[in-house]
Amino acid sequence: MKNHVLRPLWVVIALIVTVLLVRKVMVPADFGVHGRNFTYGFHRLGAIDDWKAFPVKYRGREVCAECHEDKTAENASGKHRIIQCENCHGPVMNHPENPEALPIDRSRALCLRCHTSLPYPTSKRGNLPAIDPNDHNPDAVCSECHNPHNPDL
Repeated sequence: MKNHVLRPLWVVIALIVTVLLVRKVMVPADFGVHGRNFTYGFHRLGAIDDWKAFPVKYRGREVCAECHEDKTAENASGKHRIIQCENCHGPVMNHPENPEALPIDRSRALCLRCHTSLPYPTSKRGNLPAIDPNDHNPDAVCSECHNPHNPDL
């Protein structure tokens, strides 16, 4: 073969070998298909243990109800009954052991995440009771006038 054909061929072969060597170094040994088929795709087998060891942050309203029965009952009868406590109060994580770890956010910005008037005609987001934050008591904290656990009251 002529020299002008061999040089690009060697460059391509060198690139392929480089990619394979880099892949061998970079990809963990436990990555791949683990089982008889590709149903769950490629993953790192060690990731399962890593995720099992990951600390739980969100625990659900059942954990809150153990100590805050009055608030969860009040919330269950209001319009916010479908919203988990941790959506507004933050993740429980280790709250029962350390009560200071879960500060109560009473900021206006928290309420405005859902109650700012936004035009979404094709979703239920447009059906939420909304305000114009510039017109509706712009300097007030929402919970001074509204009960977030039962806004019907």
